[in-house]
Amino acid sequence: MIEQGNMALLTDLYEYTMANGFHEEMAEERGSYDIFFRTLPDNGRFVVLAGIGTALEELQNFHFDAADLEYLRGLQLFTPEFLDYLRDFKFTCKVYAIPEGTPVFPREPVVTVEGPLLQAQLFETLLLNIINHQTLIATKARRISAAAKDKAVMEFGARRAQGPASAVYGARAAVIGGCTSTSNLLAGQKFGIPVAGTMAHSWIEAFDTELDAFRAWAKIYPENCSLLVDTYDVLHSGMPHAIQVFDELSAKGSDSSSFGVRIDSGDITQLSTKARQMLDDAGYPDATITASNALDEQIIQSLVNEGAAIDNFGVGENLITSASSPVLSGVYKLSAVKKADGTWLPKVKVSASLGKLTLPGRKRVYRVYDPRTDEPIADLVTLREEEVLDNIEDMQVLSADPEAIKRFQTLRNVKAVELQKEALNEQGELLTGNPSVFEIQQYSQEKLAELPASKKRLLYPDEYPVYISKELYDVQQELIENNRVD
Repeated sequence: MIEQGNMALLTDLYEYTMANGFHEEMAEERGSYDIFFRTLPDNGRFVVLAGIGTALEELQNFHFDAADLEYLRGLQLFTPEFLDYLRDFKFTCKVYAIPEGTPVFPREPVVTVEGPLLQAQLFETLLLNIINHQTLIATKARRISAAAKDKAVMEFGARRAQGPASAVYGARAAVIGGCTSTSNLLAGQKFGIPVAGTMAHSWIEAFDTELDAFRAWAKIYPENCSLLVDTYDVLHSGMPHAIQVFDELSAKGSDSSSFGVRIDSGDITQLSTKARQMLDDAGYPDATITASNALDEQIIQSLVNEGAAIDNFGVGENLITSASSPVLSGVYKLSAVKKADGTWLPKVKVSASLGKLTLPGRKRVYRVYDPRTDEPIADLVTLREEEVLDNIEDMQVLSADPEAIKRFQTLRNVKAVELQKEALNEQGELLTGNPSVFEIQQYSQEKLAELPASKKRLLYPDEYPVYISKELYDVQQELIENNRVD
C-alpha cells in the first residue's frame, strides 16, 4: 500500500470482537469465506476483477505493531490470550482467486479464503476495501476505453479522487481496465505506468500573453510540446498561437510528431474538427489533439460517433470516482466450517430478502465455452468435491439467481475451464507470480475479447448466465429447510 502504516486495523470493530470470540470458543475450527458481487455498476453485466495483487500483498504483510496492540488493549474488549495471539500472528490461511483482470459475473466466488475462523474473519473489511474499489475503477475504465475505441485514454483523476490511496490504486485499476497512462507520478513510480500531462491554465495566465506562455514552454520542452489552447479562445487565440510556436520549433529542427494541443472546454466536436483542419493546413497532420473536461463513456462515445478529431482522451473525476455508479457491492460471506473431525459443513445465509441468499459449501468456478466458437456462454459454480470434466456432455444446472423466473437449464457438449486458482498457500507464499499492471491489462483484454459483443454493450447488454450445479442447489435447499422457522 501507500506508505501509511500497517493495515491490520483497517477494519470494522466487529471483525475483532468476533475473532476474539472465535479464539475463546472455536479456536481450532476453520472456515471458508467467499467474496462475490451481488449487483453491478452502470447496469453492466460484468465487472473487471482488480485489486487481487494488492490484496495478496497486504495479506502477506498482515501483522500487528506494538502501537496496534496497545490500542486494542486500551479498548478493554479483548482477552489477554487473544492479544497474545495477535502479537505472534502468523498467516495460516489459503487464498484462492480468479486471476486479476478477468471479467467476472454476479454471485460467483471471485476470492475464497480458507483458514482458522478467528484469522479469516479479520480480513473481511481489508479485502473488500481493496477489491471493491479497484474492481469498480477497472470496470469504469473498461467502459470508457471501449467507448474510445482505438483512441488512447489517459487517467487524469488524482485531484478528484477520495484520498491519496484512491488516487494511486485507482490509477493502477484504471490501467488494468484499459487506460494507457496516468498523470499521477506516484502511481507511475509505484506501478511502472507511463505518465502523461501538459500544462494547466495557470501556466498561461502567469505570463503577459498566451504566446509568451507557449514560447516559454516550447523553449523548455521542444521535443514534447503539447499546448493547452482553450484558456482564452481556442480558434482565434489558442490555435493560431500554437501553430506559430510549432512553426518556430520546426525551423529549429524539432520533430512535429511531438507537437500537440489539448482542448479542455467548449463544443469539443466542433472545436477539435476545426483545430484539426488548422493543424493540417499548417503542415502538421501528425500533431495530436487531446480532449479533456469531465469526460465519461457516454460523452466519449458521442464524440467518437460524431467524428470528433481527437487522438486521445484525458479522463479524470468520472473515472477515478466511477461517478455515475460509485459503489460496488462485493461481500465476504462464510460458506463452510471445518469441524474438529475434519468434515466440512456447508453454511448458508437465509434472510427476508431472497436476493441475499448465499451459495453454501466449498466451491469451484468454471467458465463454460461453446467448443464450436470458443466463446464463453455461461459460468458455472459447483461444489468442490463434484467431478466436472473438461468436456461436459450433459449436465443439469440452475440459474445462480434465486429470483430468476426460468431457473433450470441443461448444459450439453460444452467445454469447462476452471477459473479460481490457489493464490496464497498456508505459509503466505505467493503462487500467482507478480505480473506487471500492463501484463494484467493484456490478459484482461484477451479475456474480454472472448465475450460476445452483445454482453459488452454500454447500454442494455445481453444477460450472461451464471449457473449452479444441481448438487449445489440441493445442498442450499436442504440448509434452507433445516433453518426454516415455522
